[in-house]
Amino acid sequence: MSSKPIAAITLNDRPGSLLLGTGLAFASLILVPAFATSIGLGPSLTGALRMALMKASNRVISAGGPRTSTPRASNER
Repeated sequence: MSSKPIAAITLNDRPGSLLLGTGLAFASLILVPAFATSIGLGPSLTGALRMALMKASNRVISAGGPRTSTPRASNER
């Protein structure tokens, strides 16, 4: 009987980025609408703030931190 190795999936090894991403998601789902209601922001602005926070949360959790762009060579346009 032959045994096949099972592929291991590594979880995010930076608990700080997971905590930050979770905090941003919580803020976008709970805190932003409550804050917007209390100061009288419109629904479109509230939605825009929620989307921005959810994108930031996804970026932090999936990449383990902020994404950086690679510099282009000087001869590329």
